Amino acid sequence: MTRDEHIAVFLTRAGYAPSDAGPLAQDASFRRYLRMRGNPPAVLMDAPPPEDVRPFLRIAAHLCGIGLSVPRIIAADETAGLVLEEDFGDDLLSTLLDAGHPPEPLFDAAVDALVVLQRAAPPAGLPAGLPAGLPPWDAAAMATTALGTLFDWWWPARFGIQPPAAARDAVAAALAAMLEPLGAESPCLVHRDYFAGNLLWLPRRSGANRVGIIDFQGAALGHPAYDLVSLLQDARRDIPAAVQQRAIGRYLAARPELDPDRFRIAYGVCAAQRHLRVACQWVRLALRDNRPQYLAYGPRTWRLLDDALRQPAAEPLARALNHWIPAAERGNPPALKPGL
Repeated sequence: MTRDEHIAVFLTRAGYAPSDAGPLAQDASFRRYLRMRGNPPAVLMDAPPPEDVRPFLRIAAHLCGIGLSVPRIIAADETAGLVLEEDFGDDLLSTLLDAGHPPEPLFDAAVDALVVLQRAAPPAGLPAGLPAGLPPWDAAAMATTALGTLFDWWWPARFGIQPPAAARDAVAAALAAMLEPLGAESPCLVHRDYFAGNLLWLPRRSGANRVGIIDFQGAALGHPAYDLVSLLQDARRDIPAAVQQRAIGRYLAARPELDPDRFRIAYGVCAAQRHLRVACQWVRLALRDNRPQYLAYGPRTWRLLDDALRQPAAEPLARALNHWIPAAERGNPPALKPGL
């Protein structure tokens, strides 16, 4: 049976006509999404192996159980990698922001939902066949991913040679030193890509439920500051400084158990790691996945990294990068151009 035939059987069993499928915008993964006309309207996630939909289903159940707005699962075939889920519509926060919608109510609701997500105890286990619990997004994991995108993809594309071992060792040591303070806070569930493109505006709902959350299959256990950085220091669009400060203040007011000074240090640390990783990830997407359009976000991401490196907590990484990759060298590799 072909993939299309398998999808047709799955949709028919769920009560949907395969001919009623229409494309939706894709993300940076290998998953494909189709919008299904029917009652109720639905979205088909097509995630063939080696993609694994089980984490998505497990985390969806968890987030629904703590009262957040996530798509209701209508049908699923875990082995085939097919999920039919509730359609939240087209009002992504990213779409509304880019159209000039006032940002304050959107970010207020996004912060409120994030507080609910993080204050709940994370799921303790996963279905049979998966590792117990969520994967760590700790200092070691954060350093490994940043080193990978920087030295395995960006450096060879930028300089045309493999990086010297001394450069990798120096940046690895700097990341370890910079990220060390994150271990002082108890880890919580982090979405890992909690930004406007993965959040939908549901104004008929109230409170934290005004934001629908999607694309959470990569969730892990990490520092609570990480998702707030993802939300407020968006690589795809500029967020006004006043909006950022309002959101940070709202978040900290809702979480009096956190030490504000220590949290702001962690926020700066997470920003430096995330922007380094993501700036180089655009190169990987262009070269490995033939998605050069993501390079358009490179200049903003490198600017965000430069801003983050000015924070005292990021000094170890700033010192290492200044030695091995001076500021004038940072940016998209000149040979790579954004495409459509």
